[in-house]
Amino acid sequence: MNNHITTIAFDADDTLWINEPYFQEAEEEFCVLLEDYLPQHSVSQELFKTEIKNLHLYGYGVKGFMLCMIETVSRVSDGTASMQLIDRTIEIGQELLQKPIELLEGVTQTLDALKGKYRLVVATKGDLLDQERKLKNSGLQDYFHHIEIMSDKKESDYQKLLKHLDCKPEQFLMLGNSIKSDVLPVLEIGGFAAHIPYHVTWSHEQHEHHLEHDNFMELTSIDEVLKYL
Repeated sequence: MNNHITTIAFDADDTLWINEPYFQEAEEEFCVLLEDYLPQHSVSQELFKTEIKNLHLYGYGVKGFMLCMIETVSRVSDGTASMQLIDRTIEIGQELLQKPIELLEGVTQTLDALKGKYRLVVATKGDLLDQERKLKNSGLQDYFHHIEIMSDKKESDYQKLLKHLDCKPEQFLMLGNSIKSDVLPVLEIGGFAAHIPYHVTWSHEQHEHHLEHDNFMELTSIDEVLKYL
């Protein structure tokens, strides 16, 4: 590992705390709601199509997910769904926004070991209010020098973050559970990246190809990064 690392950034959802399983539970509940119109697996496919179609409009997060569920209800039911069904769909989204924060194993110990030695940053996608709420409820806020809630995680987004931090790419390490969002763009701009797999990943974020790169680490848990620093 490059010993010039000064700044370590962490993805939040499914890296610091549990997130995707809650989305999957909400989606399962939503699919049951619409089983009078389509089989549950077909509802899931229709919802995913709606999400991908609207990503450029809504970005990532629960509120966009709620709008996509409502749009899917309208399309799947051909506009005949009752207001009660729409209301229940909104409730599913609101319940998702109020889920408790459950930290993943090793997170606190890792941050304790790194704090004071490196500048620690959160770099996460999602809805601003929701991510701010989760960070506050996580109890982790005081570990971080800077919080960046990003509309997307492309190369240009990371370049903008590094400019704001006055950090060179070779001084930057990103840790996250998504190869597509947390690893590949960072490697492309000359930074370092560590992948911490999570057992559940949204299909849009999945990356099937084996990755080899001098600046890349594949970890089994978040605290394993300490062996490389």
